[in-house]
Amino acid sequence: MAYVVSFFSGKVCLVTGAGGNIGLATALRLAEMGTEIALLDMNPDALAKAEAAVREKGVKAASYVCDVTSEQSVIDVVGRVVEEFGKIDFLFNNAGYQGAFAPVQDYPSEDFPRVLSINVTGAFHVMKAVSRHMIENGYGSIVNTASMAGVKGPPNMAAYGASKGAIIALTETAAQDLAPYNIRVNAISPGYMGPGFMWDRQVELQAKANTQYFSTNPEEVSKQMIGSVPMRRYGDISEIPGVVAFLLGDDSSFMTGVNLEISGG
Repeated sequence: MAYVVSFFSGKVCLVTGAGGNIGLATALRLAEMGTEIALLDMNPDALAKAEAAVREKGVKAASYVCDVTSEQSVIDVVGRVVEEFGKIDFLFNNAGYQGAFAPVQDYPSEDFPRVLSINVTGAFHVMKAVSRHMIENGYGSIVNTASMAGVKGPPNMAAYGASKGAIIALTETAAQDLAPYNIRVNAISPGYMGPGFMWDRQVELQAKANTQYFSTNPEEVSKQMIGSVPMRRYGDISEIPGVVAFLLGDDSSFMTGVNLEISGG
């Protein structure tokens, strides 16, 4: 552990979606390992709380309100991060939006481009801006948040499944494009995660979708979803940050273009 901490000490990581559960949990883990954290999110209240929590770990932290769907906003924020921190060593490209739950024939057309705009175009904007700095710096490590929904498309989640499949493909392509510059690009694919808002929302909306794959009773849906996992439980948010740290850090130095599934089997 001492080796890992020493590797991360003094490094700078930009975390998008930092006001959410996965973003904040990962920011805190990296901060505990000595990493300085730049936190990016659309929600100023969540950002303020996240920044305060990271600062309690004794590292430099700053927060930036940004809409990742605006390329100019992303470029401006990345420039500010580099100016204020001096560099960006790591990117946890995590901002995302789950979207509606409905079978494809009934999926709300207005929601589909919104999901792709945030999850795919937004991730591309951030990776493009950060990788340009990393190229100048001669080093970098990027982890994108995909999902098991992108590995095997789930029912009633056409936009989200498509967006996360795109993130896996984008990760593989970017890994090849950036390898000549000593920049690695990998992804994580969380499966069912709980308890809390993400789990409760998914269970409730799958029940409301009223298709053959799940019961219309949320309690039964919860059992059905957990029953599909070989480990027979959902994952905890705390089980994600260590995987991200592994992919960002030097222990995975010969890995790029990889998608690690955090799914219970």
